[in-house]
Amino acid sequence: MAPRAQWKGYLKFGEVLCPVSLFTAASTSERIAFHTMNRDTGNRVRREFVDSVSGEPVAKEDQVKGYEIGKDDYVILEPEEVAAAVPESNKTLAIDAFLATDEIDDLYFDKPYYLAPSDRMGDEAFALIRDAMTKKRAAAIAQTVLFRRLRTVLIRPHDEGMIATTLNFDYEVRSAKDAFADVPDMQIKGEMLDLARHIIDTKAGEFDPGGFHDRYEEAVAELVKAKIEGRKIEPKKVKKPEKVADLMEALRQSAALGAPSKPAPKGAAKSSPARASKAKKAAAPHRKAG
Repeated sequence: MAPRAQWKGYLKFGEVLCPVSLFTAASTSERIAFHTMNRDTGNRVRREFVDSVSGEPVAKEDQVKGYEIGKDDYVILEPEEVAAAVPESNKTLAIDAFLATDEIDDLYFDKPYYLAPSDRMGDEAFALIRDAMTKKRAAAIAQTVLFRRLRTVLIRPHDEGMIATTLNFDYEVRSAKDAFADVPDMQIKGEMLDLARHIIDTKAGEFDPGGFHDRYEEAVAELVKAKIEGRKIEPKKVKKPEKVADLMEALRQSAALGAPSKPAPKGAAKSSPARASKAKKAAAPHRKAG
């Protein structure tokens, strides 16, 4: 089944318009999800909005947005007033500028989407923009209204299509100064630095997303499966790492152990997710009741 487009509009390159669609590139929908339950009855618990003073439930039609301007002092915003603040959308990703693909700090990256032509009539224009950007090793900056908000988007060629990554605004990215304020200004030299470089060299590798798996997700899937089968669950004992007393000695030991790691056998990276998948399938019939 073809994925459902999250947004449809046009990519504007100069005076060239290309019909495009955005598809979610990363999603958490496959993660195991829990419901809040009543332990005594086994029934699900539902959420309810109540008045903070009277304690009375508030009907959905009586719930409005409020902005706090002081302690217990709010500005009430009606739904139509909030709707009026949403910028108008012309459904166009208008490219404002081109820049080098590595020019934007990834701190500003928000969420990635696949960008693809939505109409066969736009295939040629889409391929033209993609290939020109690939040859120039360029990325594009565009703005449009996505999901009721004006968003800045970084567009980059990717395989046969493109990736459109929404960017955080400047006010949303916190300064590193406060986080690094207490980091001392130290210059490491000599054998200590040489050993550290050696360890980095012996651990050199390539990023393979298939080689990493979500151990928490697997453990939860196994836990659900064990509960369904009535097996006893033993808490795991976690060994705490020993504190380093001598940094130089720790570096020397690490360098001595730092032989190049052997590549994992084919299929090894997929074995654990497969187990998690089986556990999920085993738990699936019981999720409705839980």
